[in-house]
Amino acid sequence: MLFLVLTRAGFDDIARRVDLGRASLYLNPGLLSEQDIARLRESGAAVHVMATPVNPAKPQEVQQALLLTRNELGSVWVEHGAPVSSTALDKVQRAEAPLVSTTPLRQRLARTAGVLATGVLRRLRAPESGRALMAVPYLGFGNAHRIWLKGRLLDDVAFREQNVADSGWANLVALYQRLESDEVADARVLAHFGGRTHEARTDDGGYFSFDIALDTPLAGGRHRVELEFPDNRPGGDALRTVAEVVVPAPTARFGIISDIDDTVLWTNVTNKLNMALMLARTNHHTRKPFKGVAGFYRALRDGASGTEDNPLFYVSSSPWHLYGPLVDFLKLQGIPLGPLLLRELSVRQMLKITEHGSHKLAQIERILDFYPDMQFVLIGDSGEQDPEIYTEVVRRHPGAVKMIYIRNVNPDPSRIDALDRLIEEVSATGTQLVLSPDSVFAASHAAAEGLIAVDRLSSVRSDKRDDEHAAPPKTGL
Repeated sequence: MLFLVLTRAGFDDIARRVDLGRASLYLNPGLLSEQDIARLRESGAAVHVMATPVNPAKPQEVQQALLLTRNELGSVWVEHGAPVSSTALDKVQRAEAPLVSTTPLRQRLARTAGVLATGVLRRLRAPESGRALMAVPYLGFGNAHRIWLKGRLLDDVAFREQNVADSGWANLVALYQRLESDEVADARVLAHFGGRTHEARTDDGGYFSFDIALDTPLAGGRHRVELEFPDNRPGGDALRTVAEVVVPAPTARFGIISDIDDTVLWTNVTNKLNMALMLARTNHHTRKPFKGVAGFYRALRDGASGTEDNPLFYVSSSPWHLYGPLVDFLKLQGIPLGPLLLRELSVRQMLKITEHGSHKLAQIERILDFYPDMQFVLIGDSGEQDPEIYTEVVRRHPGAVKMIYIRNVNPDPSRIDALDRLIEEVSATGTQLVLSPDSVFAASHAAAEGLIAVDRLSSVRSDKRDDEHAAPPKTGL
């Protein structure tokens, strides 16, 4: 269970009612002493101290804190205390602080149903000797001393290759096949790399991951990791496949972390019905990128010298089920490929698909943890919470963010006012948050800041013109 605790009275109330050794706590700074926090962690509690104070009397601050702390199960308790001044946040509050669940009833029912169904289906999804399985490794990443990779184990279902002539109905069927794919739980996975073997097990969604510390330094470039699934032997031999991990080149001057939805690929993510229809009616051949994105991202990868080979990472709330089509889309559009960090999708999460802030923040922090000495350019859009999430990254990791580019896709005046406040806050740290109408504007600014070569602006403009004259996507059912 995750708790957002804003006052000492709220903490004392929780301590009386739950086993803190099994809780995850997000605390206002100064709420507990370092000794108290250390004792809680020793007891087994997961304790996180927020970077900035949250005033429980200000609903906007509480909602922002919820966005950045809510876990993927959607189970969060938030304290609603009596109004207090910001200067009193670190003092003991004696007022009652009832706890109210922020999880809607439909999500709680879906979560309960999911837990019950998991117990019933677990044996049906467990690996069996001779069962034909399909391993889907995702592109991983690492540094000289550590690598991380993820993948999934599924029943061997042949996904038909889609093409530009596919009808909307054919695209809908292909999307359904990916979303309903049968995962394989509790299967052993062996990763062979650098003369050592590491073992993991698939979880209830069929996912596995490895975070491997290396004995010898790893050079920049792509590296192969041999994966083995010893429980599956349809022809007498264990299922095997190869995963790849990317280590940034020594010439890299900065990294790029980009959103996908409404930043690279038009999805109309602020309108869930239109987004669902677009996904159902199109495929990677018929979907179109935002104009000029490919040229801009290639220029960022190459940097000011043209040979920097700066690494790109893509963070999105799209489900891992769409990993293959998204990679195919990037390749087809000439957009530089990099690791994609997507979201595990279940029935419970489909009911709260808009609550993606904590997922994106966690994945960005995973990337920053691997590259503490590298600065990053963050790219997103104004449609949902990218500016707020990126501002929180600046708060938590001073100096780690070199530049923020936000594509303005929401013209609402109240949204623009909110962005102006974030621009002012980020600017006070020495980092720029740039609100950009298109890729050419962002590229011009990047050239002026020395992020890309000035002579690459013409290719970005040309790329935008080509996208403008491209045929509209085929979406008819």
